[in-house]
Amino acid sequence: MLQKFIDTVDSEVNKLLFDSLPISALKYAAELIQSAEKNGNRVHVMGIGKPSYVAGYCASLLSSTGTPTYKLDGTEAVHGSSGQVVPGDIVIAISNSGETKELLYSVETVKSNGAKVIGLSKNIMTSLSRLSEVALVSEVMNEGDDLNKPPRASILNQLIILQCLSVLLQEAKELDMESYLKWHPGGTIGENRIGKEGV
Repeated sequence: MLQKFIDTVDSEVNKLLFDSLPISALKYAAELIQSAEKNGNRVHVMGIGKPSYVAGYCASLLSSTGTPTYKLDGTEAVHGSSGQVVPGDIVIAISNSGETKELLYSVETVKSNGAKVIGLSKNIMTSLSRLSEVALVSEVMNEGDDLNKPPRASILNQLIILQCLSVLLQEAKELDMESYLKWHPGGTIGENRIGKEGV
């Protein structure tokens, strides 16, 4: 089964990168985020189940590359946590099926509070896509095992799409090494900075 997983990932990721990467939608999503930031608004990311971990990674990556972003709990949003979202904010919502009821409830809640939604799901016809101002599509036919249920290839493709979004935003911010290192005083990155400064 391991070889099947490797072959599936190779096929699904290459299909995304070379055939179906939603470049136009990614650019529109980046513009939407930049416009919101200019108006003093913020970015939030949410998902349910495995995509919630993708949301956490996305929030951390965007924050570390110049776009302050906050993780919004996909279930707690309908129990008061949507109070962190104000009119004009951007919410990135992640769901492979695009039909997860808890997430859709949260999406409807933040939209009613005035947020704009960037949805990431498997196709343009999902409920999440229809609720979103921008629909990012990551269609995966095979996850990489005999059950074809545990999310593996779909998670990898979600990560790639969100990484592409982070690159567009980083480029627009003209992030330089000095600013990047200021946000990373710890670990090997911080040690490299200290070494260069001779501290």
